[in-house]
Amino acid sequence: QVQLVESGGGLVQAGGSLRLSCAVLGRTFSMYAMGWFRQAPGKEREFVATISGDGSSTVYADSVKGRFTISRDNAKNAEYLQMNRLKPEDTAVYYCAASSSIYYSGTYYHLAGDTYWGQGTQVTVSS
Repeated sequence: QVQLVESGGGLVQAGGSLRLSCAVLGRTFSMYAMGWFRQAPGKEREFVATISGDGSSTVYADSVKGRFTISRDNAKNAEYLQMNRLKPEDTAVYYCAASSSIYYSGTYYHLAGDTYWGQGTQVTVSS
């Protein structure tokens, strides 16, 4: 059984920063690709960023590219999302995910194989 626990969400003014963390309990952490996704009220869950198992490869949604940075520490079984220059449109519940494979085409995403989700953490950006 794999459990993902997010933390670090909160309320911040536009232009500010937050750092989200995701602790992974259970299976061997480095075998999974990790990702961050978000869901705003009334909208579908959308892809934010993903990082490969060894941390050598990252992919970002265009909407966050240059502002957000995804990283992982396999020794600590943890994943992070550093969010800078936050905008009101970044307001959403943010979810971390661990999966055998995370694919993002630029318009849609696909998680394949064993996939696990965290419970989500709220990020609110005020204007």
